[in-house]
Amino acid sequence: MDSFTQILLGASVAAAVVPKRHRRAALLAGAALGTLPDLDSFPIMLLTDDPVALMTLHRGFSHSLLVLPFVAWAIWAVFRRRGGRVAEAPARWFWAMQLALVTHPLLDAFTVYGTQLLWPLPLPPVMWSSVFIIDPMYTLWLFLGVVVAAFAGTRPIARRALVLGLALSSVYLGWSLLAKEMVDREAGRALAGLGLADAPRFSVPMPFNTLLWRVVAMTPDGFVEGERSLVADRGPMRFRRFPSETAALADAAALPAVRRLAWFNHGFMKAQVRDGRLVVSDLRMGAEPDYSFNFAVAERDGAGWRPIPPEQLSWPWQARRRLGEMWTRIWNEPRQADPPAG
Repeated sequence: MDSFTQILLGASVAAAVVPKRHRRAALLAGAALGTLPDLDSFPIMLLTDDPVALMTLHRGFSHSLLVLPFVAWAIWAVFRRRGGRVAEAPARWFWAMQLALVTHPLLDAFTVYGTQLLWPLPLPPVMWSSVFIIDPMYTLWLFLGVVVAAFAGTRPIARRALVLGLALSSVYLGWSLLAKEMVDREAGRALAGLGLADAPRFSVPMPFNTLLWRVVAMTPDGFVEGERSLVADRGPMRFRRFPSETAALADAAALPAVRRLAWFNHGFMKAQVRDGRLVVSDLRMGAEPDYSFNFAVAERDGAGWRPIPPEQLSWPWQARRRLGEMWTRIWNEPRQADPPAG
């Protein structure tokens, strides 16, 4: 999730746990701990300028549930020895620090980017993909709880506001999982009718909401993409077919950058050949034809592909227009059928 939301989550859980006389200090401490895992980008940038490495190493060691509890313990031990608030209520501060750190990667896992919860085990990143990376309806309740607690201080309403904010934001996460299940069920029926019942697929909410969803399923020659509005859509889900240079991608599959990306994005990639170079796009973030992560990873070498230093590419796209279309799409089912995917 975005840094602002992680700051609010860390502040909320820490301040809800500590004694009331420590509450305002815990808001600040929890906010700092809540954003700490995302600082992994700075040491990674010092080690490499490879854009594939920068993408796939993020949310790694600093987001691991096998690492963060020990980091929280070490921070707690240092401050306990120094005395002060932590020494006055060591047990409560121990759990405040643990929760402020551990909730960060757990929340990140609800997005589609991918979080390596069990680093250094070589498992693919976890991507429950039930909320967009920025979702105001999740963040709002945390924000209100923190604001009330900051002004109320030691008064009972402060803790009640924090707990209520955490409860409502958690209910929203629960709703997002239910919404995803409903979308996946409809997508499964439609894909079965296209002969793609067993095709690898993912679903992800469109930006800033959990009412409009995008579903992508892989095919032998590319992928299909469809949308589902939980508000407007009543008929079967419709998919559009898009091509990908699957043969070129298969030929280059053993190249380090391609192999690393395939591990990170679970194989949800589109391949294009542009000016003799192989460009792969992460299908999870964006929508056809615009994607957030596009990398040139190889160039032609006779009949095969030769690796090149990965280069991140971007091309113009009209985000403002797409957001307007998305808002309209939430409330309206398309009148005309999309071109058939089969």
